[in-house]
Amino acid sequence: MNNRRALAVYLNPFVVGAVLLALLITTIFVSSAVGAYPVSLGELTQSLLSRIGLGGAAVLDPITEDVVWVIRLPRILLGVVVGAALGCAGGVMQGAFGNPLAEPGIVGVSSGAMLGAALQIVTGFSPLGVWTLPLAAFLGGLFAVVIVYFTSRSNGRTEVLTLILMGIALNALASAAIGFLAYVADDASLRSLASWTLGSLAQATWGKLGVVAPVALIGAVGAMSLSRTLDLLSLGDHQARHLGVNVERARVRVLLVVALLAASAVAVSGVVLFVGLIVPHIVRALVGPAHRALLPLSILLGAVVVTIADTVARTIVDPAELPLGVVTALVGAPVFIWQIRKLRKVHGAWA
Repeated sequence: MNNRRALAVYLNPFVVGAVLLALLITTIFVSSAVGAYPVSLGELTQSLLSRIGLGGAAVLDPITEDVVWVIRLPRILLGVVVGAALGCAGGVMQGAFGNPLAEPGIVGVSSGAMLGAALQIVTGFSPLGVWTLPLAAFLGGLFAVVIVYFTSRSNGRTEVLTLILMGIALNALASAAIGFLAYVADDASLRSLASWTLGSLAQATWGKLGVVAPVALIGAVGAMSLSRTLDLLSLGDHQARHLGVNVERARVRVLLVVALLAASAVAVSGVVLFVGLIVPHIVRALVGPAHRALLPLSILLGAVVVTIADTVARTIVDPAELPLGVVTALVGAPVFIWQIRKLRKVHGAWA
């Protein structure tokens, strides 16, 4: 145990960040080449060079161009945004709630955001155009996280068991509500709801990326600004107040940031569970708990994880594809179970 902790302390965050960035670029490149229509790395490189004006006058295969630039790259980059948002949201929640089981999906934030998005899809109410869906998801996620926060607190602290149970209850309620909306929806809305319920990036477009990426960026910047506050909140409310933190104001800022990050992901991918749980754990094991390093590295690793998961989802049963949420759940659920058992061994029983 001590050796593992020492290793985590001495890993340089800049080195880890450089490795993750290189891995992300490589993953994006490889993911762009694989699929039902294979594209060689040479063709991919030629296409990229041509797009940035360095490819000469060579005329590329128009089918390859469409596959790479119209179908795959928007989906891959949207996966990068979704993974980055979920990884960052998980890191924020775990620091703010002071426990390692907090994650937007587990505690109902993602389901709340999905319900808000589902209401917009079925009703067709769109006063703000393309921004209506992210706003609806944001309001749904904010409502869910507020309920979870206030009902899981007791004697000035957040109880892990209550947090999980409230998340389960909210997920069940949201699933029931989404099921009812699916029952009354028309065919087009029903198809959208069906793909989003299990998580999917199949409907990715450059337009969706242009709408959601700025929202996720705002959420990520807001999370970064909370780094020192999260370090203090993770010590407990009493210690944070003693060190000068206005805990209630900080909690409100955290709620807004998490809802914004969850909304940016859910609005385009549906509910993708466990990414926000696994990613911060891995980063924390590598560089320690300081959020100044943990959050940006969680953004990078989250992007890598979702990009790989979506590549697996669309290629493993080719020519069909698995829902993205199924792939992440197959990996994340065992990790979640392991983490629960680990906590029980440490604490003896739920606090």
